[in-house]
Formats: sequence, structure tokens, C-alpha cells
Amino acid sequence: MDVMGDKATLFETGRFVQPSGEEATPDESRDETADAVETGEAVEEMSLRLAAQAGDVEAVSVLGAMLLRRGDLDGAEPHLRAATAEGDRAAANNLGVLLHQRGYPDEAAGWWRVAAVAGSAAAAHALGRHRRECGDEPAAEYWLRQSAEQGHALGAYALADLLEHRGDPGAEQWMRAAAERGHREAAYRLARALDHQECRGSRTDGDTEGCEHDNGVIVRAEAEQWYRQAAARGHRRAPLHLGTILERRGDLKEAGRWYLTSAKDGEARAACALGFLLRDAGDTESAAIWWLRAAQEGDGNAANALGALHAERGQTQTAERWYRAAMDAGDDNGAYNLALLCAEQGRTVQAEQWYRRAAYAGHREAANALAILLLQGGDTAGSEPWFSKAAEAGSVDAAFNLGILFAGRGEEAVALRWYERAAAAGHTEAALQVGIARLRDGDEQEAERHLRCAAGGGSAEAAYRLAAVLDARRPPQPAHELGETVHEKTECEEWYERAATQGHRRAQVRVGMLAAARGDVVEAARWYRTAAEAGSRNGAFNLGLLLAREGSEPEAAVWWTRAADAGHGRAALRLALVYARRGELAEGQRWADRAVSLGPGEVAERAARLRDALREELSA
Repeated sequence: MDVMGDKATLFETGRFVQPSGEEATPDESRDETADAVETGEAVEEMSLRLAAQAGDVEAVSVLGAMLLRRGDLDGAEPHLRAATAEGDRAAANNLGVLLHQRGYPDEAAGWWRVAAVAGSAAAAHALGRHRRECGDEPAAEYWLRQSAEQGHALGAYALADLLEHRGDPGAEQWMRAAAERGHREAAYRLARALDHQECRGSRTDGDTEGCEHDNGVIVRAEAEQWYRQAAARGHRRAPLHLGTILERRGDLKEAGRWYLTSAKDGEARAACALGFLLRDAGDTESAAIWWLRAAQEGDGNAANALGALHAERGQTQTAERWYRAAMDAGDDNGAYNLALLCAEQGRTVQAEQWYRRAAYAGHREAANALAILLLQGGDTAGSEPWFSKAAEAGSVDAAFNLGILFAGRGEEAVALRWYERAAAAGHTEAALQVGIARLRDGDEQEAERHLRCAAGGGSAEAAYRLAAVLDARRPPQPAHELGETVHEKTECEEWYERAATQGHRRAQVRVGMLAAARGDVVEAARWYRTAAEAGSRNGAFNLGLLLAREGSEPEAAVWWTRAADAGHGRAALRLALVYARRGELAEGQRWADRAVSLGPGEVAERAARLRDALREELSA
């Protein structure tokens, strides 16, 4: 217990005492005692000596404290003992400090007890800390409480620390009291506690709806207030957390100032955070400078950032060096990033090695990537445990991949459980698979819910299937004449259009059909053509029908030919009829034969009759 670092404990007389919440480390105290004696202090010392010689007990006590502060233990001791003998409690406290510095903690404790009993809050604090170091927590709590209840900031902080160690809920009260009296470490720790409370959320009933509730806002604001107080008093880590709060809120300029303050004080994490802030602002060069500073101080995250920066520039050797530095700093992302680098270069063996290292360290995305690598290599049995490990650790992609794995084995029920787990975490493709499964089971309401999630997440297939579900519920629409005024689009049409815009060919055909049904020929042709050019045989067939109705049968035949070549039986039958009308009977018969082979049944029957008629005509 280095009580010497507490100036309030050291100098309890009115002339030398610092504000009760002022903290000083042992190093700061030693720096102060090493300073040269200023002229004013020399004059004051002379006055004190004269007063002491005249029998002024307070002067004797203050003179002893002055010499103790200067580090002159031999000169201070006789004055402090003399004042203590006269009943001066400040002298008794300072005598304890002196003896503690000389290596006599038990004798020091005796004098602290004398001063504490006489009402010295500083001595009670020192005695409480001493008793705690001796393992006597009940006595420590008693004396620290005596100090704290007298308004001593250090006593309140030490009591809070003791109670917190025991899990006593009264710790917060005293930590707050110390912070309110200006104790910077108490302010910092109180802010951290509030930060953690805000992260956990103030609701304990499981209802997470509306996370921006009033209590959460209040807790966050209070945490910010205490961080500001600790930062203003020179706490090195407080500006880092204050900057994080401000960055999260969008106050990037002020966040940068606090990160800079903390980084200049040697906080590597703040230098790293400042680097990311600068990178996001487009100043990559300055970002690299701060990342380098943080990485050199052992920050693995900064080393990873430097690795990624050099990898983007194509400087793979330098990137690899920084990823290795991140690993050496204990950052598992270093191994994962190194594995990604190796995989991009086709160094599969090394990639697997680094994926394994990160995965064994608990990196869930590395476990998922390792499983994919093993699966691609044909090791299905080896991939499953890693998918499971990653999924259990919270990897949404791994949960989805497990669904694919089990579905491939025909274990649909198990696959669905994993799809549902991934979908609940927001995985778009997993939500689509759950929606499809629910449609298959006939649970249309649940299917719609999942399809909406997947469609909202950007899945074109989900948008198309959702539109189909809604389409099936629509009442029959009255027929429209071509060129009739277009009606307002329904929700199902909007989903079809969203899927079509994303390149979904069946949706493009369906949008074309809906446009044609409401008489918008131009819109219908546009979507049919888009689908046909993307390889949709239905799009090509429908475009041909539209062109034929508009009198462009030669162009229609071109699109029907494309559709028939892709296996569309109706398009082949249309071509057979076109060539038959033109008198090109052999070509008509050829397409009729093709239509018979392509089907479906009704088309094949009609095509067979046409083929037989053409054959008779040709043989006549």
C-alpha cells in the first residue's frame, strides 16, 4: 500500500492539503518531492521553524509535513513525533505515512489508528487499506467506511472497491460518492459500469422491442458524463470510451479529438480507433500512421488493419507480415485474415492451416471457412463438426450451411431447424428456404412471413414466390382491351416487379403477362424481351405471341424458334402452323415432329394431328 501517493493523506493540515478528490500516483509524489524548493516555500519554511521554536504545535506539524513532502524523512520525523505527542492528529497521520515509507507498516498502522480515532478521515482511509492488505476485510471495511462517511473521496473509492470485490450492491453508492467528490478512477469505473448496464439493456423481462427506451438513453447519458469527468481529470482510458460513445452517436469530430487525446497519452486502442475514423473520412495515409503507432505498441486490431490496407494495395508480403504481428499480439483475426490471403492466392494448404489455428482459438467465421474448405475438398464428415462449432458460436452463415448440408442428405427436418435458426438471425437465403418449406407443408401464413423477410433482404426468388402467394389470393381480374388505361398496381405486382428488376426471369415473364392483361402492350413487350434475352423460353414464346397479335409474324417466328430450340413445345407447334400456312410443308412437318416430342400432352396431340395432315399433303 503506497499511501505516500495520496497527498490528502500526507498533508492533512490546512496549508498543504489538496482537494479531497485529487489523486496522485506514487510517481507523481516522487516527482513533486524532487522539485527544487521555491523561494516562497523557503520563506514559509523559515517562518514555520521560528514558530515551532516558539512552541507552536501546529507549526511543528506543518513543518514536519513540509519536510515529508520534500522527501526529507530524517528531518520530518522528529517534528512529526513532537506534534503527535502534543495530540495533533494530522501529525499522527503523517507520522504513519513516514513510517510506512521507512518499511514499518505495523508501527505506521498504530499511528494511523491514533489519528483515525481522533477523527482523521485520511488516517482511517490509510488504516483501512492497510488492514485490507493484511487480509482483515472486516476491519478494513470498518475503517474505510469511517473515512467515506466523513466525505473522504479516497476512502469512499477504497470502500467501493472492497464492496465490489465481494459483490456487495452497496459498492455503487460509494463509487458514485467518490466520483462526485472528484475521484477520477471512480468516475471512470462508474462510467464503465453504466456502459455495461446499457449494453445489457435495462429490460430484464426478455422484451427487446424498442431498444431506444428512455432508461437506456438516461444510462448512456450518465455514462458519458462520468467519462467526461474522468477524461477532464487526465484519465488515460476515459477519452477512448468517450470517443466510442460519440462516434456511435455520429459526433465524429469530437470523437476524433478524444481519440487523439487518449492516443497521445499512449493508449494504443485509441490510436487504432482514430485510424479507423480517419480511414472512413478518406485519409488513408494518416490512418496508417496511427495504426502503425498502435501496432508497434502491441495492438492486434491495428496490425490487422495495416495488413488489410497493404493487401488492398497488392502488397501481399507486407500484409502477411502485419497479419502475423496481429497473431503475435494475440488477435485471432490475424490468423483468419492470413488464411483468407492464402486462399486468394490459391495456397489451400496454408489457408487450411491458418483457418484451423483461428478456429481452434474460437474464431467462428474461421471455423465456418474451414468447414467450407473441407467440404470443397470432399471431406463432408470433416466439415460438419466445424460448421456445428461455428453455428453454436453464433455464425449465421454456418447455421445456413448446416441446413444445406443436411438437406443434401435428405434430412429435411434437421435442415429446416438450422434454416430457421439462421433465418431468425436475419439470414436472407435461410428465410427463403424456410418459406419454401412452409409452403410445401401448406402453412401459407408462416411461409408468407418468412418470404417477406427474405424478399425484404434482397432475395429475388423470395420476392417472386411472395408475389405468387399474393397472386393466388387475388380475385379474377376483368379482361382488358389493348390500349385501355392502366390500373393501379397491386402489392403482388410490386413484388413481381421487384424480382423482375433483380433479374428473375420467371418474374419478368409474369410482369409482362400482367402488363398485357391490363392492356399495356409496350410494357409487356419490354419485359418479355428482357426475359427472352436472358434465356427464358417462356419469355421468348410470349413475345412471339405479342408480336404476332400486332401483325409482326416474321419477327414472332424468330422468337418462337429461339423458344422451341430451348425446348418449348407450344413454340414448336406455332412454328409448324406458320410454315404450314406459308406452304413450307416439310419445315412445318419438322416442327410438328419436334412439338410432339416436347409436349406437353395437349400440344403433342395437336402437333401429331397437324403432322399427319402435312404428311398426307406431302404424299398426295
